[in-house]
Amino acid sequence: MNVKSRVRLGAVVGAAVLSVGAMAGSAVADPAAGDYRVLAGVGSDTTQDVMNGIGNAVDGGATIASYNATGSATIKTRTTGCANINRPDGSSAGIDALRNDVDTLAGCLDFARSSRGPADTTTQDLTWIPFAKDAVSIAVREDSALNNPDLTTAQLHDIYTCDLTTLNGVTLTPLIPQANSGTRTFFLGKIGVTEAQLGTCVATMQEHNGVELNSAGDIAPYSIAQYIAQVTNVSTDRHGVSVLGKIDGSEPFTTDGKLNTSFVYSRDVYNVVPTSKVGDATIAATFVGADSKVCTATDTLGQNVIEKFGFGRISTCGATALKGER
Repeated sequence: MNVKSRVRLGAVVGAAVLSVGAMAGSAVADPAAGDYRVLAGVGSDTTQDVMNGIGNAVDGGATIASYNATGSATIKTRTTGCANINRPDGSSAGIDALRNDVDTLAGCLDFARSSRGPADTTTQDLTWIPFAKDAVSIAVREDSALNNPDLTTAQLHDIYTCDLTTLNGVTLTPLIPQANSGTRTFFLGKIGVTEAQLGTCVATMQEHNGVELNSAGDIAPYSIAQYIAQVTNVSTDRHGVSVLGKIDGSEPFTTDGKLNTSFVYSRDVYNVVPTSKVGDATIAATFVGADSKVCTATDTLGQNVIEKFGFGRISTCGATALKGER
């Protein structure tokens, strides 16, 4: 799509959150060239920024290297022994890359970011370790007649099967995240639409990139945590003129502009590690348990990094009970 980026603060996000973002600065992109850290991870667009922030906050930035979902075609994660690997874009792509790394004994990846749980829990090869709460709402353009939407799950089902094509006098142009996106899988599951049922009117976009909403009828699923981080400039601001709406009457934000962790389409987000390595001292200290480095990371101002990037904290942070496969 040809897009133009117009940056405006989403009015629904409170000034209190804005002030936090203004103090904090943004944490984006891969580790610098030659910055080969102990643990390397890839995958989800949704959690790339918060994991970048956590990686920079713990152990002086020496332990966690989290590579973005998009950027250069390839990445290099080790000083020696690892050739450049194709950059995985999305949860499923990251999980596939991690599993391939384990199967080939490459030793180039240690974890994958995932915004969804496992598809198959009969296999125990990988362990999904939850670390935060997110939710998925729908985004539309602020300057469209679709602004301030309150859609039902039934309406969203019909929009994405192309059975509902107009709303508020606007011809709808529904968008869905790219293939391999965990948000795509999660959202379609919530609205009861399979990949085979997805209508031909639906176009593909890079997830959580509001500047791709460039016509009045555009509508897309969007991580609420990512939206908060973007409009507060904690992450690169990609929200453009998009605003988030309600689903089934559920508000995406609390009155002080934070994530509504009880939103109707809420979800845990995960770091996935090989089950065989859960007991490894470095893996365990980094990911496992409520006192792990990921769960307790704070920035230089003492703010919890998970909350700083718009996510909610969870009592199950660091749990290792959920095992499965792609």
